[in-house]
Amino acid sequence: MTTAAPVAAPPAPRRGSPAGRSQRRRTALVAYLFALPFVASFAVFMAFPLISSLAMSFTDFRSTDIPSPFSVNVVGFDQFAALFADEQFRRSMLNTAYFVLVGIPLTMIVALALAVALNNGITRFRTAFRVGFYTPVVTSIVAVAVVWRFLLQPDGLINTVLGSVGITGPDWLGDPAWSMPSMIMLAVWRNTGTLMVIFLAGLQGVSAEVLEAAEVDGAGAWRRFLHVTLPMLRPTLLLGAILLSVGFLQFFEEPFVMTKGGPLDSTLSISYFTFNQFGFGNYGTASAASYVLFVAIALLSMFQFRVLRSKD
Repeated sequence: MTTAAPVAAPPAPRRGSPAGRSQRRRTALVAYLFALPFVASFAVFMAFPLISSLAMSFTDFRSTDIPSPFSVNVVGFDQFAALFADEQFRRSMLNTAYFVLVGIPLTMIVALALAVALNNGITRFRTAFRVGFYTPVVTSIVAVAVVWRFLLQPDGLINTVLGSVGITGPDWLGDPAWSMPSMIMLAVWRNTGTLMVIFLAGLQGVSAEVLEAAEVDGAGAWRRFLHVTLPMLRPTLLLGAILLSVGFLQFFEEPFVMTKGGPLDSTLSISYFTFNQFGFGNYGTASAASYVLFVAIALLSMFQFRVLRSKD
């Protein structure tokens, strides 16, 4: 019984030949067709709103101008000048800076301490601790803020516990001196779980051989942590700092649910100010404020890249 000889495959078209160019065009067309849904949705829901808001930030566009959007006045950078002259906006900038400059370092320190403890000392219940600290992250921020609002009432659970040991608790949300620390306390509690998991993954990637070599050379635990562990955690610290910066600079839900920006604008953030201006119909002012926040996020991220990026 004879077997049929295998049929040779047709030779692939040469790269510079007309057939090769036609095949590349067909391949590119198929790729563009697959990418078209994403490009269309990105253009409609991202690119167009971004460009429109940027254009509005240089105008005095208001809600009354919606029927005739092309009749608005182009005021250029006067919109930004008026924004920075607004005392309420300046207060929102100071509040946001306070929230970021205190909240981010505090969250990173607490998360790193917990990650080190889990990595070195607590092994049996490590999974339970991960789940426990990460639970606030996956819980709705609105639900969390409502619960904390009741906890921080003058007769709430926190003041009740403090009173049981002879400490008179303050009016956490009604006193301007304590309202922003209350927001920071909530933010630290809620965001520690995310960073703890990230830092724990970074710590587990630190070379054990390098740590053992440092120990052999006489370095104690603290010196090993400062001079070996922390430098090797730079990429992880950078990731955590940028994630926190983006979230903390845009903080909105906490004051919206708990204090409405009060008392006396002590918890008014830039995002909350932008939300209010949009609600008032001042679309040009709201757009300008949102781009001020965008620039702040970009500048802070650049600073963190310069400080925390790897030396290699």
